[in-house]
Amino acid sequence: MTENTAAAPVPENIPGAAGQQPDTHESKFPRGAIIRLFAYLIAGHVFAGFLYLLFEVGAK
Repeated sequence: MTENTAAAPVPENIPGAAGQQPDTHESKFPRGAIIRLFAYLIAGHVFAGFLYLLFEVGAK
């Protein structure tokens, strides 16, 4: 039997295949999600501070 020593062809539509660089636009985190995450973090801390204030005032 003879062995097939030829390499299998690499599909061109796969990012990163055959030396292609992946599309950097798809690998980045969406800007809207970052802004929303930042807003949720700020709102969550403000809400937690308000609850803390309620407990402090209620304890007196």
